[in-house]
Amino acid sequence: MGVGSQDAIKQFQAFIDQVEEPLRTTFQNVHQGYVTETLMRFLKARDWDPSKAYKMLVDCLNWRVQNEIDHILSKPIVPADLYRAVRDSQLIGLSGYSKEGLPVFAIGVGLSTFDKASVHYYVQSHIQINEYRDRIILPSASKKHKRTITTCIKVLDMTGLKLSALNQIKLLTIISSIDDLNYPEKTNTYYIVNAPYIFSACWKVVKPLLQERTRKKIQVLSGCGRDELLNVMDYSSLPHFCKKEGSGSSRHSETGSENCYSLDHPFHQELYNHIKQQARLCEPVEPIKQGSFHVDFPEPPEDEVEIAKTIESELHKFENGNGV
Repeated sequence: MGVGSQDAIKQFQAFIDQVEEPLRTTFQNVHQGYVTETLMRFLKARDWDPSKAYKMLVDCLNWRVQNEIDHILSKPIVPADLYRAVRDSQLIGLSGYSKEGLPVFAIGVGLSTFDKASVHYYVQSHIQINEYRDRIILPSASKKHKRTITTCIKVLDMTGLKLSALNQIKLLTIISSIDDLNYPEKTNTYYIVNAPYIFSACWKVVKPLLQERTRKKIQVLSGCGRDELLNVMDYSSLPHFCKKEGSGSSRHSETGSENCYSLDHPFHQELYNHIKQQARLCEPVEPIKQGSFHVDFPEPPEDEVEIAKTIESELHKFENGNGV
């Protein structure tokens, strides 16, 4: 770390030391004891400008307080059938850990339909996974490996990506904006696998629009990416769609314990049980009520709006060019 970086951290730390309640308490849920690493994440997201990083962090803390994010892990999506429907249509799960101890999250970009519940349930589910990762998964990994682990790896499966993805751009932009503004620099590397031609066409025009630090994190692998990913993780930690020869994946091709998207997978069982347990601790007498946990959607940054419009335009071109 250079002298300039150290000075930026010290300046940022001086700013944040002035923060008062209730922002101070919610900041503890953000940093989980790793204050310097957290300040560095926000500094990276704002090109090491302490003033801009401070504004970003304070905006994040205000968002957390106003939307009661500290309590979202005590707000289960009930009944279980509704949550299963969310899991079947918002494909994400923890498949294992890299050789360096980083959690490996698998995301079924192409096969996610987001059509079984309202947008609020999908946003609630996404934030709950973020918070569980940051408050439970990453601290546990740090303790196990006796070193600070504050980031994860994401493997994005593009199998099944179709022109219907056009209908999901708005929701994906909301989720992406929440991550970029409130959970910056939490992903070490994005591995993209099973990429069809439609992805390649969009990638060519989107790649130049991405910030350099984001571009460096993205690796597009051939086929299911198994051989390349085995350099990073053991076979047991590969997402189920990467364990086959060649490309191709299925939402339900594996049993629940192997398919990390499924509610029956140990990760989702542990997460859901944790949330229900926290709900009972908060309201030991009252029955758990059904209803989504509404969160204010942030205005997406200008660069994300431009990227979303570019993808939409490219998909329209593809649609018209293929006579669909």
